[in-house]
This record gives sequence, structure tokens and C-alpha cells, in this order.
Amino acid sequence: MEAPPFPAYRAVTPANGDRGHRTVPHRKPHRIAERDWGIMTGSTPITTPFTAESTAAEVVEGIDLTGRRAIVTGGASGIGIETARALAGAGAEVTLAVRNAPAGERTAEDITATTGSKQVLVARLDLADQASVAAFAAAWDGPLDMLINNAGIMASPLMRTPEGWEMQFATNHLGHFALATRLHGALAAAGSARVVSVSSAAHLRSPVVFEDIHFFERPYEPWAAYGQSKTANVLFAVEGTRRWAGDGITVNAVMPGGIRTNLQRYITDEDLDRLRRGGSAATRWKTPEQGAATSVLVATAPRLGGIGGRYFEDCNEAGLNEPGTRRGVAAYALDAANAALLWQVSVDTLAS
Repeated sequence: MEAPPFPAYRAVTPANGDRGHRTVPHRKPHRIAERDWGIMTGSTPITTPFTAESTAAEVVEGIDLTGRRAIVTGGASGIGIETARALAGAGAEVTLAVRNAPAGERTAEDITATTGSKQVLVARLDLADQASVAAFAAAWDGPLDMLINNAGIMASPLMRTPEGWEMQFATNHLGHFALATRLHGALAAAGSARVVSVSSAAHLRSPVVFEDIHFFERPYEPWAAYGQSKTANVLFAVEGTRRWAGDGITVNAVMPGGIRTNLQRYITDEDLDRLRRGGSAATRWKTPEQGAATSVLVATAPRLGGIGGRYFEDCNEAGLNEPGTRRGVAAYALDAANAALLWQVSVDTLAS
């Protein structure tokens, strides 16, 4: 199809000429003291007593969320269910923002049955439909303490929104960007709100290719498109925190790990087998309860108050990725100039 008239943007190119990829010194591993927290403001990653095996219920144990309000997008499937369950179990009012309202109602009933919470609500939200995003945000009333941008699609065949936007970028990034910015007032009203941007180790597959985000010129590759959208999720955390910290809002990105859910509906069994045979820590399967743990930790841990613009995996802040591994965060995903450019691109795209 003919490309719609998007503004032209220039990619931020580091001095070494590698677009979005920078050569940086590798950080030494940070030793985790058992049952201890390491909260640092410098270059040393934040550590917690929790691990890849921790569950959402374990990381929120002892935290009282009574009076707090949360939205979980994609709250009727996969780790969204367990994220919502843990928050509701700790006393929060939780709204499941879902495309399939009947599925959302069934999930709400299940969460109520397992937690006793009567504060599990359901509202329809289609992140690929900007009218749906606008309606959801307009209907929200009062402060919002936690926004968990959890929903997404993975490695789909080429699909486009009516605007012509590539579907993975439109859903995983633009939809959540529009939702968060429309709810900015509600987040600011909470006084100390947290936004969790669910990313993936797949962000290591691609930076945001500003010259052709929507694959009008370059050949479409599902994993490159997914990786680009997941990099955007991290960049949103960086720039969101820079812009909103003064309003008491922090944004962090998380990598939940490999979890068998319907997120993989476009992926073949052969692809999944290859991931399993890879044997790296990044591709070992977690349970949904374990997969939700990092989101819940970042959304609720008192010691993470005021901390933003970070990337967490396995319940700890990640260091920079080392080439040849699937752990850590890419330098281009934390790049402040890339983050600022993506924000402007997103604003302009939604306004076009």
C-alpha cells in the first residue's frame, strides 16, 4: 500500500556510525546479597532479594495496596491475569483493560473467587484502535496509581491499522503511548504513580528504525518488527520518566521472561522448540505467576519509589547486554536522544 504522509525523521546515530548501537564498556556482574536490596542511583544496577523463580504473590507479600487503583492492559490472558490477581490480592482496585469483554468478566470472577476482592473491574480497550483508547481514557475518573502496559502481539504476519501503521508497533507502542499520555492527569493526581512498560528480550533484535518504522520501504520481518516495538517500550520508560518525574510519575520497563501464553499464537511449534533447545536463561519457560513477578515488583515495591527509566528482568535491574547473550538491555534502548525522538515521532504520528 502507499505510505501515508508521515513526517521525515532522522535516526540518532552514535559517533561510531552504528545506528542506535553503541560500543560501551561491559558492566561487571553485581552480586546479589540474599534477602537484601541494593538501591543505587549510579551505574550499579538495582538488586532485590527476588529471582527468576519468584512469583507475583511472593514479591507483593506484605505490601498493602488498599486504596490504590491499577489498570492492567491485556488483563484477561497470560501474565496479565496473574499481574491483576497479585494486585487485587494485595488490596488494590484493579481494572482489566481488555479487547474481549466477556473474557475479561470471566477473569474478574476468577480473581474475585481466588482473592476475595470485590474490586476487580472490566473495561473494553483495543490498543490498535485510537478511538477505543480515547474512549477508555475519557471514561476513567479519579486518580490512577499503577498503569501496567502489559498487552501486546508478537511476531505477527504483516498487518496494518486503518491509518497504515504496522500492527505490532501500533499495538505494543503507539496504543500504550496514547493511553498513558491521555491518562497523565489521572496518574499525576495519584501523587506517586508508577507506569510499567512490558518489554522483552526481543528488543535486542532491533532498535527503532526511524527511517522506516512501518515497513513501507524495507522488507517486513515479523521478529524485527516485534523487536522494534519492544525497544520502543524501553525508550518510553526513559523519556516518560524524564518528562513526568516532576509530576510524581515514574516509568520502568520490564522483561517478564519466556512464558507459554496465547501471545505466541503466531509462532509455530518448531520456533518454540528451537527456543527451548537454545537453553539460555532468557528462553527457559516460566509459569505465568513467575512471569508476572517483575511487573508486580516494579509497580509495588516501596523501595523502588521515585526510580524510573530503568529496565528490569528476573526481578532485578538489568545491566547492559553483552554481545552473544540474550540478557540485559541494549544501549540503544536506554539512549536519551532516541527516547526523546521516539516521543516526538509518536506525538506526531498520533496527530496525523
